[in-house]
Amino acid sequence: MAEITAAMVKELREKSGAGMMDCKKALNETSGDMDAAMDWLRTKGLAAAAKKSSRTAAEGLVGVATAGTKGAAIEVNSETDFVAKNDQFQSFVRELTQIALNTGDDLDAIKGAAMPSGTTVEETLTNNIATIGENQAIRRAKRLEVSKGAVVSYVHNAASPGLGKIGVLVALESEASDDVLQGLGKQLAMHIAAAFPKALNEGDLDEAEIERERAIATEKASESGKPADIIAKMVEGSIAKYRKEHALVSQLFVMDGKTKISDVVAKAGKDAGAEIVLKDYVRFQLGEGIEKEASDFAAEVAAASGVPQKA
Repeated sequence: MAEITAAMVKELREKSGAGMMDCKKALNETSGDMDAAMDWLRTKGLAAAAKKSSRTAAEGLVGVATAGTKGAAIEVNSETDFVAKNDQFQSFVRELTQIALNTGDDLDAIKGAAMPSGTTVEETLTNNIATIGENQAIRRAKRLEVSKGAVVSYVHNAASPGLGKIGVLVALESEASDDVLQGLGKQLAMHIAAAFPKALNEGDLDEAEIERERAIATEKASESGKPADIIAKMVEGSIAKYRKEHALVSQLFVMDGKTKISDVVAKAGKDAGAEIVLKDYVRFQLGEGIEKEASDFAAEVAAASGVPQKA
């Protein structure tokens, strides 16, 4: 039997787009014959995933799961919203969320982890692409953990328990009762889903974004024709407002529109008789930041059928 080298596996993977383990198996099954291995992958429906992998996947599901003091969120994308309703896809995302909860949020570690079926996550993903018929991708994952307290989850407009288009985790460190932390955490998570904070604290905001806002504020203020010192104060006022509106702890609670989130947490701790610290949060919104491809469906159908388009 021919020796299967890493270079051979790499070459077949590049040609087929199939997973590394599938390529290695194909080469073993065909005694290292590259063409035969490619045919083997095609017969298994695995090489087809290569053609689908170039298509934009911006739909799908966000999954969240918690277990006491830890929680995990994951985003798995597909090409269309129809796949999000597919039982096979939903089960896959739910199982991945549990893996992230136990393994952590490193994507390579998640892809190499074993599924309940015994295959790896990456192998299962490749098979799902082939059987469901759409490109799919594990985009991101995040796990939160506190030493004491609770991590609380929330899914906005859930498609299924723990699955939806916006998933939120809130990490609360405290010795307060679980009932108190769950109630507060749920309220904070609903606020986060609606208010879309960009960072926990003002100091954590992206400085590059701050500078872009500063440039915009400076240009607007300059149009007022006021003296330079007044313009400088106007700009700093705009930046201070931006920081308060986009940092979670300084945002106004959406449920009353007047209380800062930091004060909501402080009051909950005072009422419970135990300090509560808002340690961190995660907000995953499906497809956020992915540039979707624009397509003319009618033109695509006409082109496929050979019907000319009107000018």
